[in-house]
Amino acid sequence: MSRAHVLVLPFPAQGHVNPLMDLSHELAKHDIKITFVNTDFINKQIMEAEATRNEDKEQVGSDQIQMVSIPDGIEQEEDRNRWEILIESIWQVMPMKLEQLIQEISEKSENEKISCVVADAAMGWALEVAEKMGIHRATFLSTSAAVLALCFSIPKLLDDGIIDDDGTPTKDQIIHLAPNMPAMRTKHFPWAQMGAGLNAQKLVFNCMMRNNAAEIAEWAICNSAHELEPSAFAYAPNILPIGPLQASKSNHVDHLAGSFWREDSTCLNWLDQQPDKSVIYVAFGSFTIFDLLQLQELALGLELSNKPFLWVVRSDINNGAVNAFLKEFEDRLCSHGKVVGWAPQQKVLTHPSIACFLSHCGWNSTIEGVINGVPFLSWPYFADQFLNETYICDIWKVGLRLNRDNGIISQEEITFKIKQLLNDEGLRARASELKEKVIDNVKDGGSSNKNLKNLVDWIKA
Repeated sequence: MSRAHVLVLPFPAQGHVNPLMDLSHELAKHDIKITFVNTDFINKQIMEAEATRNEDKEQVGSDQIQMVSIPDGIEQEEDRNRWEILIESIWQVMPMKLEQLIQEISEKSENEKISCVVADAAMGWALEVAEKMGIHRATFLSTSAAVLALCFSIPKLLDDGIIDDDGTPTKDQIIHLAPNMPAMRTKHFPWAQMGAGLNAQKLVFNCMMRNNAAEIAEWAICNSAHELEPSAFAYAPNILPIGPLQASKSNHVDHLAGSFWREDSTCLNWLDQQPDKSVIYVAFGSFTIFDLLQLQELALGLELSNKPFLWVVRSDINNGAVNAFLKEFEDRLCSHGKVVGWAPQQKVLTHPSIACFLSHCGWNSTIEGVINGVPFLSWPYFADQFLNETYICDIWKVGLRLNRDNGIISQEEITFKIKQLLNDEGLRARASELKEKVIDNVKDGGSSNKNLKNLVDWIKA
């Protein structure tokens, strides 16, 4: 008898791979076989990181989750940092490669055929492949539900003259998609904040316009919870929350992680030596890049706060003048500060010594902070992060904004907001209350737990 076999396909970025890996482990608990498909480039990064994390194990992965890869069509490695090239290449090359992979899997064994494709909402073409091959399909949103609701509203935004045909806002204004939806600033629409020029904006906007994932998907699911975005789920009731997936991760903390970089676990020992609720955790995800001036202002702001801090600075930006500055900085502040290349973030945020999270407000980081009751200092960089900041600071009221002066967040602003946050007992109480509400969703009887069980039943039917 054949068992359910799900092919999972994330967009090739860290913030998309992680939640789909968490979902894969949840599905695997129910005896569902998973084929997890990355691009060749991303798969190589993950395998290298996993090999060093599990040096005492003979192989990476598990019987339930098989890691495979297909080409993304990009020949020059530096082109992967250019959104317009990455997205266009994905749409042109990967659909055919994915179809070939599904056929190869089906030919190996009648009992191992792919029965369902779960694809990242940014990879809507994969659902077109699945539909063509007669395979069940679900789309997964790795951002907030409000982002997909915004995508649904693009035709109306065009009709109302709020944006031009290429997605450019006609003017900088604040809008609400519905009366109770979060305020959205038009210049902060995700496609207008790609940080790579007008060509990238146009391509991302056109991709979102032609991406009909939600239309041809039989299920539309997201890593969120009803209590986090009630207005978004009311506005788009076909989107079903199944999260926060990270809240169930304690049951398999040593599972296949999907991290692109080797984690520096020495920071956990360092945290053990710090007082409870004393450490400022600083991490900006996998894309944020600062120039040297902004990095220096951040470093000096942390120093002036006179609080212990754990700061993640990725290896791909820690070179040249940045490396020299950080080495001198860390040597000077070694008694109460630590800089690492990459951290086991979920373990860090569960640590009792963490006082707050200075974050880029990526959705995964936002969820991880929320489920641990950690207050935020928000520093959005691009894409949907400005909308997430609105949730954090204005809707949930569990964080404070860092304000820019001529494009720079000064050391004085950083120090001031750290002190303000740490002295705000009301904010900390709200963060703790939100944690309890959200985690209840994934417990037996919770709304996200029910949705996930229904998804499992559908997959296995």
